[in-house]
Amino acid sequence: KGSRGHQSPILLISCNNTNMITKEQVNGIIAGKLDEDQAYLVDLQISADNKISVTIDHFDGISINYCVEISKLIESNLDRENEDFELEVASAGIGQPFKVYKQYVKNLGRDIEVLLPDGKKLKGVLKDADENSFTIACEEKVKVEGKKKKELQIKEYIFNFDSVKQVKDIVSFK
Repeated sequence: KGSRGHQSPILLISCNNTNMITKEQVNGIIAGKLDEDQAYLVDLQISADNKISVTIDHFDGISINYCVEISKLIESNLDRENEDFELEVASAGIGQPFKVYKQYVKNLGRDIEVLLPDGKKLKGVLKDADENSFTIACEEKVKVEGKKKKELQIKEYIFNFDSVKQVKDIVSFK
């Protein structure tokens, strides 16, 4: 019959293990090291089957060696005898949506794309960011009274972080 109908009691016990790895546990392992190196956590996900995904960043970027270092730190502080897990440590990807405030600070002065709740996209330069909001400067062609041609003008928009769907950097190869 189906493989699900004949599971061993041992497997059922291990599936109901209360020693699940938690975000707090992993964050506690890496927080000191990230702070010490002035790096920061962008995202931390742990699936039901203990796939741990850690995304980190730094104002100067993250090297593969640093990802390996963080991975080894996590592995050395978790007990595979107690709870099996899969681990992935990566740097925040170029062109991926921003998830934390420090990514806005890192990208000040750079081109970004803002996706609004209505699906409209704005492209411009990230001018400012604080704990609650950010400012983008966009070049727009505007009809000026008394002139036939539209003129290119800079218009600034201020958004609260929770009022947009996503923000990401624009990669250009000029």
